Amino acid sequence: MQVLNKYLQWVGGIVLLLGTLNGYAQVDTTFVKKDVTLREYLQQVSKQNLRYLAEQYNVNIAVAGIESASVFPDPELVIGAYDNQQASLHLGRGYNAGIGTTLELGGQHRARINLANSQAAFSKASLQEYFRNLQAEAALDYFNALQQYNAFLVQQNAYNTMKQLADADSVRYKLGAITEIDARQSRLEAGSLLNELLQGEANWKAALAQLSLGIGQQQTDTLLSPSTDFSHLQRNFQLSVLISEAQVKRADVVAAQAAKTMAEKSWQLAKANRSINLGVNAGIQYAGASTNETAPTPAYRSFNAGITLPLKFSNAYKGDIKAAKYTIRQSAIQYEQVLLQIALEVKQAYLNYQAVEKQVACYRGGLLQEAATVLAGKTYSYQRGETSLLEVLTAQRTYNEVQQHYYQTMFNYAAALIALEHSAGIWDIW
Repeated sequence: MQVLNKYLQWVGGIVLLLGTLNGYAQVDTTFVKKDVTLREYLQQVSKQNLRYLAEQYNVNIAVAGIESASVFPDPELVIGAYDNQQASLHLGRGYNAGIGTTLELGGQHRARINLANSQAAFSKASLQEYFRNLQAEAALDYFNALQQYNAFLVQQNAYNTMKQLADADSVRYKLGAITEIDARQSRLEAGSLLNELLQGEANWKAALAQLSLGIGQQQTDTLLSPSTDFSHLQRNFQLSVLISEAQVKRADVVAAQAAKTMAEKSWQLAKANRSINLGVNAGIQYAGASTNETAPTPAYRSFNAGITLPLKFSNAYKGDIKAAKYTIRQSAIQYEQVLLQIALEVKQAYLNYQAVEKQVACYRGGLLQEAATVLAGKTYSYQRGETSLLEVLTAQRTYNEVQQHYYQTMFNYAAALIALEHSAGIWDIW
């Protein structure tokens, strides 16, 4: 009997080794991967993301608007000629020329430039807010790719372990050490885990492909692969400090303040536009000589100058002024709402970060090791015939779930930190 047990152990060891090799051959991990750290990836996103590059043109457009607002009204040049069409009477011919322009009064020109400057400041703040959101989104994509890889490794390890056990059970069944139903059950479990592994492989590669999209590249032969792990996620924050700094530094606060300024400049321009613009003009006229006998007239030149005053009956209607005032009040209320929203977002993100941090501590406090110990003990007892296959399978599933939940929790930990720093308007996640 002892000889038989030793023989079974030797055969089982060989089968386990072959099972490991077969397990790794089931999936494709041979594609070209380029390791990239989180810092490197975010730097590439800031320089190569197509959406961000397109968004930057809004600032260029707004700056160009300043130049357009600086333009004065164009002058007008008038040139004319006349002929009396009375050649028999020897009447004269002549021409006239003049130039005129509009003088903007009431500070319209300066008000228009001030509004354009405030619009440019708003565009810059909006661009900063866009990048803040893009940075958080890109970091989540990065950690999601890392989490998918860890989940894939868990599934691969689970499949290889079950494949080894199924191969060993096949030998043990042929030798009469276990029943056929146990051998079939272990093969069934291995096949089920293989399906999960193949899906996990697809999820992992899809997450890597998402990274290429973030840097504006359509890579088919090479995929970016995260090299930064889930370490260095622990921070010591003070909620009150986070809120106070966020309400000053966040890009959306700056944008809301710029919106208030823009509303005030719009009101000033509306008031300035109600001023009367003065039209000025000057010209010269030349009349040719008239040589008829009745009223001979020598040739002469005349000069003229004048002003034009529009009758601003439209100033009786003050809809533009009222609309501008309402916009100022609206932007002030929206600014206060932004401050309240920031305080709420920071507090919620802070509480979520603390909760996930406690969950991570539970896993690191021995939960993972405990699950591994139980699985190893159940597997050993099953190989000695002291426990059932069902108990081994239960322990294996528990171990897999604990590992998967651990890596999911680590992703949640990274996501919670990203959300907290994103809401607080800070960034030190590299």
